Amino acid sequence: MTWREIKPLELIRFDEERWFSVDEWLAATRELLASGARPVALFSQETDDCQRVWTILTGRSAGRLCLTNTVFFLKDRRAYPSLSADFPCMDYFECELYEQTGIEPDGHPWLRPVRSLNRWRKNGAPYAFYSVEGEEVHEVGVGPVHTGVIEPGHFRFQCHGEEILHLEIQLGYQHRGVTELLPRQKLSQQLVLVESIAGDSVIANTTAFCSGLEALGGMSVSLREQAIRGVAAELERVAMHLSTLSGIATDIGFAMPAAAFGALRTGVINLIAEICGSRFGRGWIIPGGVRFDLDSALIENVRRVLDEVITKFSDIEALLFNSPSALARLEETGVVIEEQARAAGLVGLAARASGIPCDVRADFPYGIYRYSSVVSPTLDSGDVYARAKLRAVEIRNSVQFLVEQIENLPASKPKNSLKELAKNSFVIALTEGHRGEVAHIMITDANSNLSKVFIKDPSFHNWTGVALAVRENGISDFPLCNKSFDLCYAGYDL
Repeated sequence: MTWREIKPLELIRFDEERWFSVDEWLAATRELLASGARPVALFSQETDDCQRVWTILTGRSAGRLCLTNTVFFLKDRRAYPSLSADFPCMDYFECELYEQTGIEPDGHPWLRPVRSLNRWRKNGAPYAFYSVEGEEVHEVGVGPVHTGVIEPGHFRFQCHGEEILHLEIQLGYQHRGVTELLPRQKLSQQLVLVESIAGDSVIANTTAFCSGLEALGGMSVSLREQAIRGVAAELERVAMHLSTLSGIATDIGFAMPAAAFGALRTGVINLIAEICGSRFGRGWIIPGGVRFDLDSALIENVRRVLDEVITKFSDIEALLFNSPSALARLEETGVVIEEQARAAGLVGLAARASGIPCDVRADFPYGIYRYSSVVSPTLDSGDVYARAKLRAVEIRNSVQFLVEQIENLPASKPKNSLKELAKNSFVIALTEGHRGEVAHIMITDANSNLSKVFIKDPSFHNWTGVALAVRENGISDFPLCNKSFDLCYAGYDL
């Protein structure tokens, strides 16, 4: 067999791995994708004479991932037959691998830059955007500089009248080099960098990063601190879902729920600040557990805030989802059907809104989710309504989970110290952020130091969903479709 099943956080030793030929690697990857697997990561590790390429996909067994690999020698032409024509979910992964390494996917249907628009590897010239030909077809460019405070991103619409025929999304204008900086820093600075990957996913990213370090360093985390990490994660989820619902209401001109959802979100992030000193959870998660515990006074305040949130939320939710004028804008707008979502490899809430059960907390349980589950429902309409309604449902489920955790926190135990990291190894850590699957792959060298970190934000999967959602919609519906996914520029750009 040319692949093997692994578990998240399982230690993989390079010196114990069998390396497959390019043909064997391709055949294994094709077989897994054809059986319904979804890509989780495609990354490389360069040595003096070769580039080792690893593919990680969802597995055939519950809670398992599939791992396969190959080697491209630097002295040879580094290329392979593209997978993307048959499996569109590999599209961005192959583009990213080519951009970073020069390993070319021959026959790729649309090889394009991921983060290098003005220094495109193919010919060194600026990238030429795709253009739809036809009478009365016109082009509308939006960004990369936007009004407001959002980060830079370019949206190139091909339209016939008001109808969108095609949308090309180009990001990478603010590539910060987080993955290149991480291995060069001390642990304290590494945590600061990880917390800066995406300001609204601090808990999801730091939990993944710290879990990877703990696996590499043989460190265990007490059940109490696992529970508190779960509390942090679900508070972040509630706050960000409230923020998105506020944005959706804003985009349809419904001022009352827009303001009310925003006010509730402020209450939740102020609660996070009371616990750890930062409204976004910075400094809360550390290797070995958490920096800030919950005492009886904080537990009582968490209970009070959650009770207030869910009481007020019920009325605001009813106002939004029972309004005929609101439903007229939400329903049947920005539809991504299940077949499209599977082909594109969507993850998280975007996938669940199209009828695909996809939640790391259930599929690859980690931390407290191994002992206490969160209900993760799906809807099948795949429209803006489904993506908005699921957020409302998930807020309720997260609040229920939070109440259960704070009422049944295990006793405290002394922390274990982080040992020397395993040599010549890597682990993959997965968490479920409010957008979906967050992946951190951490690689060590022969001196037990981090030599490479590969990070994948769920937006890497889901920006394709935005492009699919807006087709055959009016261009005026783009802000609403975009907000219903509420994806991240910074997490994508890194």
